Amino acid sequence: MSDVKSLLEKLSNAHGISGWEGSVQKIVKDEIASYVDEVRADSLGNLIATRKGKKPSIMIEAHADEIGLLVKHVDEKGFISFIRIGAWFDQTLLNQRVVIHTRSGPVIGVIGSKPPHVMREEDRKKVVEAKDMFIDIGCSSQKEVEDLGIRAGTPVSIDRNFAFLQGDKVTGKAFDNRAGLVVMIEALKRTKTKSTIYAVATVQEEVGLKGAKVSAFDLNPDIAIAADVTIPGDHPGIEKKDAPIEMGKGPVVVVADASGRGIIATPLVIEWLVGTAKEFDIPIQLEASDGGTTDATAICVTRSGIPTGVISVATRYIHSPVEVLSTSDIDKAADLMARALETAPRYFKG
Repeated sequence: MSDVKSLLEKLSNAHGISGWEGSVQKIVKDEIASYVDEVRADSLGNLIATRKGKKPSIMIEAHADEIGLLVKHVDEKGFISFIRIGAWFDQTLLNQRVVIHTRSGPVIGVIGSKPPHVMREEDRKKVVEAKDMFIDIGCSSQKEVEDLGIRAGTPVSIDRNFAFLQGDKVTGKAFDNRAGLVVMIEALKRTKTKSTIYAVATVQEEVGLKGAKVSAFDLNPDIAIAADVTIPGDHPGIEKKDAPIEMGKGPVVVVADASGRGIIATPLVIEWLVGTAKEFDIPIQLEASDGGTTDATAICVTRSGIPTGVISVATRYIHSPVEVLSTSDIDKAADLMARALETAPRYFKG
């Protein structure tokens, strides 16, 4: 368990918004290089590690990117406007501290807006939109900002560090989907499968499942498992009927997501994952959701179709800087993926 916690901390604290995943990919490569025969990066930036073996070939994947911002414009007084990369709820952005990633090093800033003291009464009752926010780095002119190497297109991420809560609960940024990366890495380390394994840390999931489309087409595996996070309904403000998953009750096997517009796992895939969990006494939860989707949606429709499953970790407050999860759920999810890699030949001939 300590390995899970320390690895999640390292990955969560790393910065890698969609399109700039390099620092995260380096951590993944360092963790898995000794467990595979080959590691390479494709032209889009996906990290692909191959362990050679027999049929069926299995792709295990998790996306490396986190949601973030890009510099849009610097005004004459040195204030920076930005665009959102990925799906942000604007309320979570206001008054956050951020890191602007220049070629010469990080620059710290804060996200500000017009203070409520000078707002009209009706404006104080509204949510401040991202378009009305700006980043303040303490400069007083456009030139000062540009001299630091900040320009249109410079990536920006949230400045928030991993922390321990009570019990096995932890909090941090980018658990979506650094938790999935931990599941994939740990599964690769724990499994004794004889099958060929492609472990892929994909890029640009948060902006269109792009890395998964490219890598799955390239590898054309016989079957695949995506590791990601999902929303539990075990806290105030959400009803269990809308999200019946609970944190701390084990990994989640996804039957369908996005009301079927995402993945609908085939019966054989569900039989494989559920059967494996039962065989090895791993507690699981089944999910059919009408919310978001994962890279599995892109993988399953690649080429002539790839049977694809999803193993998720219940995570509170996703797409915020204070996501919360149970590390025991990650541990059990990694065990489920590791054992599924071993039982796959019984279900799929390849």
